[in-house]
Amino acid sequence: MPVTLTTSDLLLPSEGRQRFWIDAPRLDETMSDVGRELEMAFDAIQAEWTDVGRALAADASAILAHTPACVANASDFGLMLAWSRLVRGWAKAAEPIDVICDDPWLFRQLSGISGVTAGSPPPLWRTAVRLALRGLAARTVVMLRCLRARMTLPKGPEHGVLGRAALLVYGHPDSTVDGEDAYFGNLMHSLNPLCRLLHVDCSADRARQLASQRTASLHAWGPVAALFGLPFAKWRPRREHRVGPHGWLIRRAAALEGGTGQAAMISWQLACQNAWLHRARPRVVAWPWENHAWERAFVRAARARSIRTVGYQHTVVGRREWNYAPDSNPDGLESVPDLILTSGAAGAEALRGWGLPNARIQIGGARRKTNFQPLRHDPTGPVLVALPFDAEISKQMIDAVRPMGAAGHSFLVKGHPMTPYQFVPSDGVEATERPLAHHGGLAAILYCATTVGLEAALGGVPTLRFLPQGKVPVDVLPADAALLSVGAADLAKALAALPPPPLIAAEWFFAAPDTNIWAAALDVPPGSPA
Repeated sequence: MPVTLTTSDLLLPSEGRQRFWIDAPRLDETMSDVGRELEMAFDAIQAEWTDVGRALAADASAILAHTPACVANASDFGLMLAWSRLVRGWAKAAEPIDVICDDPWLFRQLSGISGVTAGSPPPLWRTAVRLALRGLAARTVVMLRCLRARMTLPKGPEHGVLGRAALLVYGHPDSTVDGEDAYFGNLMHSLNPLCRLLHVDCSADRARQLASQRTASLHAWGPVAALFGLPFAKWRPRREHRVGPHGWLIRRAAALEGGTGQAAMISWQLACQNAWLHRARPRVVAWPWENHAWERAFVRAARARSIRTVGYQHTVVGRREWNYAPDSNPDGLESVPDLILTSGAAGAEALRGWGLPNARIQIGGARRKTNFQPLRHDPTGPVLVALPFDAEISKQMIDAVRPMGAAGHSFLVKGHPMTPYQFVPSDGVEATERPLAHHGGLAAILYCATTVGLEAALGGVPTLRFLPQGKVPVDVLPADAALLSVGAADLAKALAALPPPPLIAAEWFFAAPDTNIWAAALDVPPGSPA
């Protein structure tokens, strides 16, 4: 048989065979680098994941999960499909290959592929029980935090919402109490007195910092009775999905998502937003739209109450952001906002490519702050390492630059603003909090799954996209603006011969905001009460 499937505990000498380690980011002289093959396989499974996601999303509890909505940056179900595709291809080849997999669900999925000789699978029950207990504990903690927020945060004046226009936003650290918003910029000043509601992911302490006559937290609107069901909120796929051709992978996805507090947070968000829509009755609501499951439910709930919905495409829509496509919605366009305002023509083009009708898309301009002003390129300066929200990829990026830092190169590591990554500085590798535009001069930017890559390329500094081992990050850039991708093994060579940044027009991605378009979308005359 061409493929021998085993675990690390039973690993035998390779005897010259190719060896791939699936579920651990290990790469040494005995392991083959499969990063680019894995990306190609990931792109090839889009339709497969969409079909599975649409079937899963028909279940009521799927609203609490990311896998049915094909959210590639929150679910690794697509990655598991990609590994399965690669192994199926290897099993048909003539060259013998060793595949090492310690993931109990994926191992069982791969062992059923024709041409694969599998050893003893890793034990499943210990991992499943540990995740179940951890998830129950995490959801209980969520319940207690949300209970505290519900009992201590004010709703805000109802007359500021009733029949008016509102923004629903996340509690971004760059937002301010005077109405300046990290997602919508100065829109609350332009359309005074537009009100702002904070998503439940905004902590009670942060919500108090932003609270004003025009800003309140959704926490305060939730029904108290809904809180006590949060520890038991969980995605539970039907049996027909758990035993089908993707059964082991669906079980895995449900176990992993169930091992966190996310289902409780989504369930509470649903309860709060439904109560707010019912009691506050806003005329129109706009929010940073990404077509997640809770957003699909929000659109349905708003439409049932004749409330207009406006989604704001607030960031770059790059490759593999399949959650934007309506194809995984069982009800298709019924879960898509009435209007989607994009930051620029690039976003509009990408959404049309995902199958969204042109009649629902309009370029509103970039209200979110961006850093696409020219940057100073200094070939002798440090390399800025822009980390993504993913902790594992962040670790790989830092591990990749440490040897070069020890050899005399200089790297500045900047964490993601919403999920900062803690690490121990070493020779040549230091942390920085300064924004991209505030650096005196940079030799290059190394990024992964963050819009810093686009901002750096627009700023005129050589930019490299990091290609992690064993994971497929969402590429924030569309295919026609793709930057050079490099893995840890190729990084030193790439930094020694940096390619020039591509010629990209900033306006294509970030058009100047048009207040008149926004006012019309929100049905508010510019400068008039909202």
